[in-house]
Amino acid sequence: MGHRVTLRVNGEQWDLDLDPAETLLEALRGRVGVKSPKVGCERGDCGSCTVLLNGQTVRSCLVLAVEADGAEITTLEGIGCEGLAPVQRALLEHNSFQCGFCAPGIVLSAVELLAAHPHPTRHQVQEALAGNLCRCTGYEPIIQAILAAGEEP
Repeated sequence: MGHRVTLRVNGEQWDLDLDPAETLLEALRGRVGVKSPKVGCERGDCGSCTVLLNGQTVRSCLVLAVEADGAEITTLEGIGCEGLAPVQRALLEHNSFQCGFCAPGIVLSAVELLAAHPHPTRHQVQEALAGNLCRCTGYEPIIQAILAAGEEP
């Protein structure tokens, strides 16, 4: 038996009939067609499925889609729609990624951090990135880029 759910994803409304056990990650990828939240560990450990749910980062593999009924969901596709966002530009300029698998979770975590703390400290950046695993680049270029984004006027 399906549950009728309304999700607002990157500014677009989606009315979906979902299985109550379907995760937000499954709904976003399989029904909405948004591909930036990645299927990683499926336990909330790696951060690759991170999205903003009403402005707060969540691991979409751990959230049931029915719990997000009526929520505003932002994925990487919803950031910088009219050109790169400052954090995206800084990450690019600092050559912060290699494979990019971790990029959506890191970008969204940085967006949340910079909204709350426009000029974060190194410690705040490290705290915000906790739970986002990067296996290629390491974290120093990512931290430097987010600190630089916080220095922009």
